[in-house]
Amino acid sequence: MPARRPPGDHLFAHRRACLAGAAGLVLAAVAPSMALAQPQFPAKVIRIVPFGTAGGPIDVIARVYGEKLQQRWGQAVIVEPKPGASGILAADTVAKAPQDGHTVLFTLSLTHINNAIIQPKLPYDPVKDFEPISQLATGGPMLVARADAPYSNLKEFVAYAKKHPGLTYGTWGNGSQAHLMGELLKRQAGLELTHVAYKAEAGAHNDMIGGVLDFAWANPSTARAQSQGGRMKVLGITGSRRVSTMPNVPTFAEQGFAGFDLDSWIGVYAPAKTPQPVIDQWTQALREITRMPDVRDKLSAYGFEPLGNTPAEFKASYQADFPRVAELIKAAGVTVE
Repeated sequence: MPARRPPGDHLFAHRRACLAGAAGLVLAAVAPSMALAQPQFPAKVIRIVPFGTAGGPIDVIARVYGEKLQQRWGQAVIVEPKPGASGILAADTVAKAPQDGHTVLFTLSLTHINNAIIQPKLPYDPVKDFEPISQLATGGPMLVARADAPYSNLKEFVAYAKKHPGLTYGTWGNGSQAHLMGELLKRQAGLELTHVAYKAEAGAHNDMIGGVLDFAWANPSTARAQSQGGRMKVLGITGSRRVSTMPNVPTFAEQGFAGFDLDSWIGVYAPAKTPQPVIDQWTQALREITRMPDVRDKLSAYGFEPLGNTPAEFKASYQADFPRVAELIKAAGVTVE
């Protein structure tokens, strides 16, 4: 005799079926809204804004990454360099861009550390208006002179400068790392030097080679190319180490000048409040691209040591560098010009 079902069991079965159907309808209704809440990235053209002139080191490096990102994401990437104003124009452009991750800043520490200390009224807040993504590489500027200059190292230069007060030198901006190093050298060695700020290093180098300036500062890649071409000589490199592309150029520390071991860096920022999943995509992409052999070779060719850290590591590095730069600015006596 077949087992009897408990009274009302068929009612419970019917109710379960109805509830299951209703749940399915709810999920079907919710799924589209969930998809809308997390839009696909990238959904449009990516814009990279590097600080510097077209064809300059940061611009060229930005284009290398842009090409890799385009291949990776299948989305067009355009690079729009913005020189001048010590990086303020480039940084402000990105600070005010849509907060969707489609516009990022490729920059030096100048825009987020040096400017924050020196400039009394920036149009952007270097902390509140940005999301740090990754520091791609570190490096330091080189002190250079005309190929026919009567000195070939720092000690010879200092001896010459003391006998010829009033020498002029050029950098790529007031408050830049190069400017800080120039003013620190001026104070430390007791020299009388005059700083001239340019929109980019190329202008300073042209004037130096043409005799308008006495000496200048250069990124390692430029120093290497110009010295190999017989147009300038390199007296020393700042930062904590020599660069692999110019291993014969000694650091300032090796030549007896302390306090010049602060490394500069290339960093990538997005506007503040960019969604975290988008920041995560950028971070993963940039770190993987930085590990590519051809990209590492390009960074090294420009005198930078590849890094590619995380946003958390970027923040920690920034917090460690800020007081050191502030101390250096105070020691060098750098002010708004």
